[in-house]
Amino acid sequence: MSTRKIRVAITHGDINGIGYEVVLKIFEDERILELFTPILYGSSHVANFWKAHLGLEHVSWQVIRQASEAKDGVLNILDCTTGREQVEIGQPTDAAGRAAFEALERATADIRMGLCDVLVTAPINKSVMPRDLFPFNGHTDYLEAIAARTPGESLMVLASGDCRVALATTHIPVSAIASRLSSELILRKLRLLEAGLQRDFGITKPRLAVLGLNPHAGDKGLMGNEEDTIIRPAIEEAFTSGIITFGPFPGDGFWGSGRVDSFDGILAMYHDQGLAPFKALYMNEGINVTLGLSFVRTSPDHGTGYDIAGKGIADPTSMREAIYSALDIYRHRRNYDEATRNPLRRHYHNRGRDDEKLDTTSTPDEY
Repeated sequence: MSTRKIRVAITHGDINGIGYEVVLKIFEDERILELFTPILYGSSHVANFWKAHLGLEHVSWQVIRQASEAKDGVLNILDCTTGREQVEIGQPTDAAGRAAFEALERATADIRMGLCDVLVTAPINKSVMPRDLFPFNGHTDYLEAIAARTPGESLMVLASGDCRVALATTHIPVSAIASRLSSELILRKLRLLEAGLQRDFGITKPRLAVLGLNPHAGDKGLMGNEEDTIIRPAIEEAFTSGIITFGPFPGDGFWGSGRVDSFDGILAMYHDQGLAPFKALYMNEGINVTLGLSFVRTSPDHGTGYDIAGKGIADPTSMREAIYSALDIYRHRRNYDEATRNPLRRHYHNRGRDDEKLDTTSTPDEY
């Protein structure tokens, strides 16, 4: 087993937002370098700009061209952009989108080649990403397309402590939510959520809550019937298959009743149903995790922060938690895979004989 430190690939995100500020603030405290080896995929030119602009005198780094050149005990910045980018603080620009994509593409390629172990992404502005290269609605869709363990299947989860909120649908218009929902989709997301909580969070048998779509979960059809025709059948099938699932719960009552602490995972039907209350409760320390990928990916739960960019007031807590969580998930996943790699086949022992031979052949791992 390799004894090298875990290598964390960090993408710089939008260069005009708060990405560099939160990352550089984290590495002002060199003690964090004892835990892992960071590689910031971005631009040393841009990093120098932000260090000077924010007066971050106590952060330093070495510049590398390949991930294999990374050293322990120091922040490594891997130059993977043109190096001619101009920072326009708080402004959405095509150049920033291009630089964000170049860093993301290089980091994911290196992880897939085994040069890094986990991915932590700083926020991007989806509207300025180069559409010819990035025809996606965000990191999750892009990563699903290139790295899903099962093609077309991933799950966006916001987590803080024991609260974990997954989304059945993500970045789509509210007007399209009902038509996108199906029992098959919800069941698939529940399976991903259970498997992810087991493998990535070390929860042996998770308890899952499912929120309804309509106000008061439809109120027995008075305010919509998706709960009866789509959501409840999926819950029943999930429960029958062994997934401990309850619901559908009215969204407002669920978040206000203290039931959150009773479940290991929550499946919301759409983006704001899950993320609005989550961020109200855990904005500074919450993180984003993508389940179902071939590698670990986390990110802070905030955006580019154009409105506070350059003011020196961005809070690095969520980015720090994203890094810590990536390390924890990597270790959980490694332990889970080691424990389940070669499970013994079920063996029926004949109590009347003592010459039985143990069948030690393995079965394929499942996720």
